[in-house]
Amino acid sequence: MSGKSQSRGPQSDPRVERTRDRLGTAMWALFQEKPFDAITVQELLDRAGVARSTFYTYFRDKNDLFVTDVDEFLERMATGLVGRADAGDRVAPVRELFSHVGEMRKLYVAFVASGRIHEFHDLTRAHFTRGIATRLGELPRSARLIPPQRAALAHAFGGALVSLLAWWIDGGCVMTPAAMDELFHTMVWSAVGK
Repeated sequence: MSGKSQSRGPQSDPRVERTRDRLGTAMWALFQEKPFDAITVQELLDRAGVARSTFYTYFRDKNDLFVTDVDEFLERMATGLVGRADAGDRVAPVRELFSHVGEMRKLYVAFVASGRIHEFHDLTRAHFTRGIATRLGELPRSARLIPPQRAALAHAFGGALVSLLAWWIDGGCVMTPAAMDELFHTMVWSAVGK
């Protein structure tokens, strides 16, 4: 949601990434100004300074750009702790996600107003479920879980995270992102046990 796209692999061309970044940034800026359905591809092109043929090289339409950008952001966010020993027993970067969404609250409200919030929630749940499952597999504290238990708990925790995020935003972000991170991880380790 930052307008930054993730590298697609070792063959990634920096010029392509800059173009995709400009398109993503333009989309999010326009999305905060008007309903998504009112945004035209031409407005995106004008704002990003990108040719129509270039846009259609990478995306089918503005919906494809929208889903791709959100998907890439959430994938990066959800896997932010994977493989990091310095992250302690945290299974998801809750503090970081809540901080980012809190800073972009106007964008979240625009998602709600556009009727597209379910797409954001579905993608968030899917990415964080995978990230949490991977992270649970890495941590000694959850080593006793067999794969089906780990998968079931990750699914439950992914859903709980989305629910907490919606509750937090709808309630005016009263608790700090750090407090929400602590609350989430207290729930996780209460469910997993010692």
